[in-house]
Amino acid sequence: MLNVQIVLFDGFDLLDAIAPYEVFCAAAMYADKALSVELVTAEGPRSVASGINGVELAASGRLNPELGGIILVPGASGDVEGDGPNSIPTILARAVKTELTALVRQGLERQDIIVATVCGGSLVLAMGGLLEGRSAVTNHLGMGLLEATGAIPIPARVVDDGNVVSGGGVTSGLDVAVYLVERELGPRIAHKVEQLFEFERRGTVWRNTGMAPNDDTKLTDYEPDTASETVSTISLDHNLKQASVFDGNWDTTIATPVGKLQVKLSLSTREGMVQGTATQGDETVELINPVLQNNKLAWSLRITKPMRINLKFEVSADGDRMTGIAKAGILPASQLSGKRVP
Repeated sequence: MLNVQIVLFDGFDLLDAIAPYEVFCAAAMYADKALSVELVTAEGPRSVASGINGVELAASGRLNPELGGIILVPGASGDVEGDGPNSIPTILARAVKTELTALVRQGLERQDIIVATVCGGSLVLAMGGLLEGRSAVTNHLGMGLLEATGAIPIPARVVDDGNVVSGGGVTSGLDVAVYLVERELGPRIAHKVEQLFEFERRGTVWRNTGMAPNDDTKLTDYEPDTASETVSTISLDHNLKQASVFDGNWDTTIATPVGKLQVKLSLSTREGMVQGTATQGDETVELINPVLQNNKLAWSLRITKPMRINLKFEVSADGDRMTGIAKAGILPASQLSGKRVP
């Protein structure tokens, strides 16, 4: 018996969940009940409001990471821009902080479970630190954030990375589900489902196998922000003069959508180049590619709490006060404030 658990969380996208649900139900009909499908949550049986006008679905059980088969995580529906309570990044961040992350992590540790995602579902996993070094896809708006978490973004309709199978935009839920039916139950069952729905899958399923294209120098079709990675062209004397504004130790607070981060910065200038470290809790790491330009200091930083993510910073200093922003992908820019300390 192939068990499919489709995980609902508050603000989930209806089509992300319902399209795969119907595909798997149809497959069960053609496969003589060799497949079962259930709507579940991380908390147990309850009514779950979607992000589409609050339409509710009833989940009948709790996600069981010891039940072999498929765990499918949908994305969210809400405001595309901003950081309000109904924005997609905020909804995804709330889902990450539930038991869902721990339960999916347990599933990934098993040999008999495939974790599938649709649209922003891969961001739920990625923001929970579960896709680091793994190939995946999400909605095109979230590819930058996917990369910022340490995942490898692949601009394909469906990406198969072994026990993780992800789909791109909202309608990719059909493609993901039919592909999984083919992978687990065979092409004839998948073909019957396609005929029933009068649906043909889009694109090639990307897998890290076979010959590599000789022009495969850049897999992604978007341009990430590389401002913090550019080489400063400021003269040495001017650089030294500006860097003195930032030299020293700073206590900073970053107000992110998932809570406030306390980070201690230690900045200095050596041979005309800015360098420094950031301390969060008991972990100290070096700033990545610090660049000083136009009276502003920019760098990248990989944080691990409350989630693993790469943040790009841009700050300015006025005396003993520091202000600026930190940003990752589609997540709204987080405000940074700090003060110089002895």
